[in-house]
Amino acid sequence: MNTSDMMAEIRDANLSYLMLAQQMIRRDKPCAIFRLGISADIADLFERLSAAQILKLAGTNMMLARFRFDDNAILNMLTDYSKDRALVQTHAAILMAGQPVETIR
Repeated sequence: MNTSDMMAEIRDANLSYLMLAQQMIRRDKPCAIFRLGISADIADLFERLSAAQILKLAGTNMMLARFRFDDNAILNMLTDYSKDRALVQTHAAILMAGQPVETIR
């Protein structure tokens, strides 16, 4: 994959993420804040973005979304299919609820 192809893939992923995040926030803000791992201030900002702003932001040269699974135990729980799937997902959600939201520095 060459650089221009990779940048196009990043732009597409960013656009999908921003559109999904905005839709989630508009539908159920508290749930979206939890699922996206963002603060209420960032959720308010996403909610107010215009289509032009979303396109401009999606065109940046870096991924806007990041994996929230810095904890090996949570990632292992979500990928362990030998247990009851619903129970594993619930346990992982409880553990993730205790993690702080992302901060932009």
